[in-house]
Amino acid sequence: MRIKSILAASGASLVLAACTTTANDMDMASTSTSAAPMADAGDMGTAKPAELASLIDEVEIPYEKFTLQNGLDVIVHTDRKAPIVAVAVWYNVGSKDEPKGESGFAHLFEHLMFNGSENAPEDYFQYLQEMGATDYNGTTNFDRTNYFQTVPTAALERALWLESDRMGYLLGAVTQQKLDNQRGVVQNEKRQGDNQPGGLVFYEIIKALFPAPHPYDHTPIGSMADLDAATMDTVQKWFRDNYGPNNATLVLAGDISPEQARPMVEKYFGPIARGPVNEPAMAEITELSSDVRTVMKDQVAATNIAKYWTAPGMLDRELTALTVGTQILGGLASSRLDNALVRDEKLAVGVSAGNFSFQRVGILNVSATARPGVDPALVEKRLNELVADFIRTGPTEDEVRRAATSTVSGTIRGLEQVGGFGGKAVTLASGEVLADDPDYFAKQLEILATLTPGEVQAAMQRWMTRPSMTLVLEPGERDGTYEEAASVAAAPTSAEDAIAEEQITVTKIRPKPPIAGTAELDFPDVQHVTLANGMRLNYAQRDAVPATYVTMSFDAGSAADPRDKRGLESLALGLFDEGTTTMSSQQIAEARERLGASISTGGGVDRSSFTLSSLSANLVPSLELMSDIIRNPAFADAEIERVRNQQLTGIQQELRTPQSIAARALAPLVYGADNPYGGPGSGTTESVQSITRADITGFKDRWIRPDNGQVFVVSDRPLNEIVTALNAVFGDWQAPNVAKGTKSFGSMAAMPTEPRVVLINRPNSPQSFILGGQRTPVDPREPTYVDFLNANNALGGNFLARLNMNLRESKGWSYGVRGAPQTNENAVGYVISAPVQADRTGDALAELIRETGDFLDSNGVTDAELERIVTAQIGELPGQFETSGAVLGAMQQNALYGRPDNYYETLAARYRAQTGESLDAAVRAAIDPDRFVWVVVGDASVVRPQLDQLGLDVEVREMGQ
Repeated sequence: MRIKSILAASGASLVLAACTTTANDMDMASTSTSAAPMADAGDMGTAKPAELASLIDEVEIPYEKFTLQNGLDVIVHTDRKAPIVAVAVWYNVGSKDEPKGESGFAHLFEHLMFNGSENAPEDYFQYLQEMGATDYNGTTNFDRTNYFQTVPTAALERALWLESDRMGYLLGAVTQQKLDNQRGVVQNEKRQGDNQPGGLVFYEIIKALFPAPHPYDHTPIGSMADLDAATMDTVQKWFRDNYGPNNATLVLAGDISPEQARPMVEKYFGPIARGPVNEPAMAEITELSSDVRTVMKDQVAATNIAKYWTAPGMLDRELTALTVGTQILGGLASSRLDNALVRDEKLAVGVSAGNFSFQRVGILNVSATARPGVDPALVEKRLNELVADFIRTGPTEDEVRRAATSTVSGTIRGLEQVGGFGGKAVTLASGEVLADDPDYFAKQLEILATLTPGEVQAAMQRWMTRPSMTLVLEPGERDGTYEEAASVAAAPTSAEDAIAEEQITVTKIRPKPPIAGTAELDFPDVQHVTLANGMRLNYAQRDAVPATYVTMSFDAGSAADPRDKRGLESLALGLFDEGTTTMSSQQIAEARERLGASISTGGGVDRSSFTLSSLSANLVPSLELMSDIIRNPAFADAEIERVRNQQLTGIQQELRTPQSIAARALAPLVYGADNPYGGPGSGTTESVQSITRADITGFKDRWIRPDNGQVFVVSDRPLNEIVTALNAVFGDWQAPNVAKGTKSFGSMAAMPTEPRVVLINRPNSPQSFILGGQRTPVDPREPTYVDFLNANNALGGNFLARLNMNLRESKGWSYGVRGAPQTNENAVGYVISAPVQADRTGDALAELIRETGDFLDSNGVTDAELERIVTAQIGELPGQFETSGAVLGAMQQNALYGRPDNYYETLAARYRAQTGESLDAAVRAAIDPDRFVWVVVGDASVVRPQLDQLGLDVEVREMGQ
């Protein structure tokens, strides 16, 4: 689980999603698995949820901590379930510590620290891939900067060498050219976020709640002007002041003991000299003198009304009470706002509430998105009334317990992961750096276990009766002028200048240690059983946590939608848990929360699925709830209209969001408008409005039935218990007396014989979104599919691929570029996506065309690329299937494409047999550089003149066409 789910409430609103800046693109754990016995499958009607106290007993992360003489704090947690170790380095510095005129420096330096150090001068992703690392990244927020990667145990020493080199030996490798390039990348990251609907809102919130001078008066991404002003002297001083070992914490979690770890840590980090210690900036909890109201316009589908209050930070005793209070108010599926505004009164299509807590301060938030056609003033009035009523009356005991159980169950299900954004390493590091206590999460759980309704009410009364900021975001053109960068990275004037600018200084030679072998993947054994209802059960046992994951997958997906009823599958799936013949949608939501269960729908274009994530102690009642949802949906007319309005609003938002605009335009051009893969899965306004209740019940009867699906289970419980439980709950499920559904793919669209461009005009866009695609003859069932994937890893498949290294790392025109297969059961497309700064749209598209053409013509996979890619793919295999969720997904992929159960265990041998020639042959048989259709979403007044210079056929469309 991500620690944020304890420290900040779920249900984050759109505008607060920007609180944490991640550059380049939190799990509480226990070694204990002694869960309470699973309820007897024969006691379905009387099975009760496990007690909250017993659930909390499952949550612990045993660790040892020691400190080096230079001040580096080291925390080690042992978890032997897989031959991998999570490595996390947290620096006690964030954007709140930036002086005036240097906003964005912490984040800018996070980028620079991925650009090479004195003994590892290449992009760090090069070294991470050599190690077979997974879950690697770096992030910056108001309070800290962190770096993390999960590596095979045999590569741990290499990982420690790498992290220590950028901690102690970085500055000699920071050149002016790297600074200019990463400044451009960060500015494009800012443009990319700001270009989204609502992307400018968070700046207004911060400005109103924490007016300057205040440590939290600016966002981590910084201002364009301050990024322009960054010089070599200022960024080097920033590093010297903040990145010493005594301002850092190293956490190792996984296949390692403290006794094994200490000598390696001493060897690589011990010689690094101490530096200054950053004393995190103190910050008062500001209070508005009176209520503030701001109205903004943007490319949003419906009006959003949001209210914000300043609050205490994460170290305050009231943190947990405020978090639970906002969950009950608008974070849970059963929340007060959901029940009143969305379900009963149908004034809103969505609501949220959250407690967004930083180290020193927090922000309480409630919001509602008005249903189109409803007066936003009425929504705002009811929102204020409901908040006031909650503060006046407080929550019930049942609401508090449900919120607590939901939090704890999410924590338990996250026990498997050692690293990544939300693993054990991050949890320990966060507590140590921000609260001076690695066990901070456990103390929050202790408070949660005994929290009373009175404590929640008192906290809400204290903080949500103070003056607030109301921000109304309305559909329309943006107001004001967008902040743009003044600087342009200066290209070297000559080859000699380029070499001089890239010259690095090595202050101490530190040879990289060898990687001590390669671990082989041991994919869990998969067993197959036929259930009493005839469904095939695919089962794998994983006992790291007391949890069970169940997916019922049906051969449907959006490809099952009739041509004139697109969006039917999406609408139907959205209705299954909105009321059954015996339970209302509110009762279903409350039952899930009492059980600590998650039941979600999805599946994609080829399959429709229902996935249960359950505590094993609560498996039987959770399965009972899942069965009722799948087998007995009421499809009540009122619920159909409510969910239809939500889907229609979502469609309108897709028509305003750059990535979605491009995807909706590209699909029919690649697959054909009449092909099942050629239409948007969410449908169109016209198609969704035409869907009737008979269409929805017909979809269920034709597609969601036991003779059209399979069951996939990953659990800590043995197979016989799982079979007994499934048969008890689903064994009597019979197929209806109607024919199963059939899909018709028909003919595909004719592909162009030369590239063409469709420009969709989205005025006032600081970035353009480029999406190019074509259909390929690739078959995912054939062995050469793996060759195609690895060839693409050289062209567009990862950070080091040529397309990204060109437009991001070389030119700084984009935050990130990817090329990837669009793999479906009956067709495989290939898509290149590139968000680029508006004034470089034409140049960027020209580079994409040139780079792709060169690669497919004569400049194929090099020996160095082959070695890097194969090494990475083999090394990553053990880490890819660390969690039950990953195993569950892999089992479904194997079933979809008819692969053997041990498919992933066979990949290492396939990778080792690959050659440059075999990869070139695979990718050149798949992609034709002359058959790309390029969709560009941007401001036509800026972009069209650039595209005209390329000599391509350009068709201009307006948004919504």
